[in-house]
Amino acid sequence: MDINPILLAAAIMVASTPILLAAIGELVVERAGVLNLGVEGMMITGAVVGFIAAHESESATLGFMGAALGGAAVSVIFGLLTQFLLTNQVATGLALTLFGVGLSALVGQGYDTTTQVTLSKMPIPVLSDIPVLGTVLFRHDTIVYLSLILVAAVFVFLTKTRAGMILRAVGENHEAAHALGYKVRRVRMMAIMFGGACAGLGGAYISLVRVPQWVDNITAGTGWIALAIVVFASWKPWRLLLGAYLFGGVTALQINIQAEGLDIPVEYLSMSPYIATILVLVVLSGGRAPGSLGKIFHASS
Repeated sequence: MDINPILLAAAIMVASTPILLAAIGELVVERAGVLNLGVEGMMITGAVVGFIAAHESESATLGFMGAALGGAAVSVIFGLLTQFLLTNQVATGLALTLFGVGLSALVGQGYDTTTQVTLSKMPIPVLSDIPVLGTVLFRHDTIVYLSLILVAAVFVFLTKTRAGMILRAVGENHEAAHALGYKVRRVRMMAIMFGGACAGLGGAYISLVRVPQWVDNITAGTGWIALAIVVFASWKPWRLLLGAYLFGGVTALQINIQAEGLDIPVEYLSMSPYIATILVLVVLSGGRAPGSLGKIFHASS
């Protein structure tokens, strides 16, 4: 089997980027005490909005900006329903996924174009010339770097800033946070919108970079894997990297194996990333969830 390990490692970073973006957004949402199962719906909405925006403007940058806004806009629907109308978060999240899948199929009609809006790679000077590591780590596009920056930024935000500690307090005990004068609904709405924007970016990376084209159900369950990886990571940003790169690694490997033409049924190879994620969840997950996760907040005043 003639697979270049250096190129495979670089491909893993690309394959992991959509799920890392969606997962880091969902991690912030869940640390605020909200369980949003609509990640798949927000991702596929971002995928179609980003694809349309990029091809209409002929700019990948505008495409990603449109995707972030699209994902955030859909997340606002979830936020209004769960935080103000007090609907069940699980049922609303599932409905949001169905809504996103249907909306994307409707809006994406007629956009099955084969033309590409390219996102240029940005090799980092000096670092990209390092043997092996330069190819693997420092010759990617801006969204790959952005995903890593977001992980670091979320870690700093949650552990080193007052705003992050307020968000964590809301997620652990929303009643106590409310008694201390913190605006629980405001904090949660901002977290939900951030999660939606990240999911939208992840979806656009699939339709603009990884595939790149628009087809129905293009996200293929990536949003559900992002939800699982948040649990695997025990709601910690740095462990999220491990989970995302594990899934991305299995995905990139099975694509390379298919390209090599080995005598393995393609169905087995296609299901392998999902099986690997389930096994890791069973073996390694066990962290404590935020205390108020999924609970409805009733303001007393």
